[in-house]
Amino acid sequence: MAETQRQNKVGRLIQKELSAMFQRECLSYCGGKMLSITKVRMSPDLSIAKVYVSIFPTSNKEEVIEGLNKGTKELRFNLGKRIGKQVRIIPTLRFYLDDSLDYIENIDNLLK
Repeated sequence: MAETQRQNKVGRLIQKELSAMFQRECLSYCGGKMLSITKVRMSPDLSIAKVYVSIFPTSNKEEVIEGLNKGTKELRFNLGKRIGKQVRIIPTLRFYLDDSLDYIENIDNLLK
């Protein structure tokens, strides 16, 4: 099912704010790695945000995702302070690894 315009709008807002949070405030979750939020998919009722994260360097990716998922309460609270006036409910955050860059790199190596 295609995402609605509202889902896309809220997803982009969350992507922008989480990216800014990871750059400035939430460095403890990154574990010294560079995080990039590639996509945020919202549930139809806007209560759950699936956040896809690309991690560089690529070692210990699962540990970083696990750490993010453990810290969702604090991340959600900080996100709420930033976007509380723009949305009715602050969605529950779920973090997933976006391995599309690894896939592209693998194809690139195969073509060499």
